[in-house]
Amino acid sequence: MVTPQLPLWSDKDATEGWVVRESTRARRLTVRVFHTGRVEVVVPSRTSPRAVERFLERHRGWIERKQDEAKQKAAPPAPFPPQRIELAACEETWRVYLSGGQGRVSLSAVSPGLLALSGDTHNSHPVRQLLRRWLTERAQEVLTPVLDQSARELGFSYERVLIRRQRTRWGSCSTRGTISLNCCLLFQRPPVVRYLLIHELVHTLHMNHSRRFWQRVARHCPEYESLDRELLDGWRRVPSWVFGDE
Repeated sequence: MVTPQLPLWSDKDATEGWVVRESTRARRLTVRVFHTGRVEVVVPSRTSPRAVERFLERHRGWIERKQDEAKQKAAPPAPFPPQRIELAACEETWRVYLSGGQGRVSLSAVSPGLLALSGDTHNSHPVRQLLRRWLTERAQEVLTPVLDQSARELGFSYERVLIRRQRTRWGSCSTRGTISLNCCLLFQRPPVVRYLLIHELVHTLHMNHSRRFWQRVARHCPEYESLDRELLDGWRRVPSWVFGDE
């Protein structure tokens, strides 16, 4: 179980997108810098504000270097609405056609590989919401049967699957056997997606990243180390409209 995010006690850090998240499962303080430059500090329950401040001061130089690297690697914002959407996971290309019109914006798949946006598209927020909803639905259609096939093929079982749009996780597995998958997996290569599915299926047996967990992953996916590195870098393949200007 994870508690809601807590504010950082430094106003400066808070304005730069630094957040502290308290976790009942954490055993020590950890920090992660995401591809967007966002900084998340995970702390065990009942950690004092002073302990967090000391931890941040010790690691501030490293955090700021990683933030600078993320900014340098960030791709320039793409035109919006996008003209094309490339879904590497299922080798699909969708063309986005602006059909014009006034009033409320709508999105529909008028033919295979063609999405039509109609209505007033000058307000980008509803357009982003429609594209995100379409992406999540397409991920449900694509990823669910692939997960089911992988489970049957490799001898795993799970209770249900959820498709979500998450900033920090590609997937997760609960103790009750619910596997959550990030819709952004659609922008990753099929071997990378298969590795992630295997990763979460193995979590139905091992709810940790122990030696036995990785041995079981390696049995079904010998090249998991290189695929894991590729997935870690996979956020750069996610178009900016998926999370930008929420």
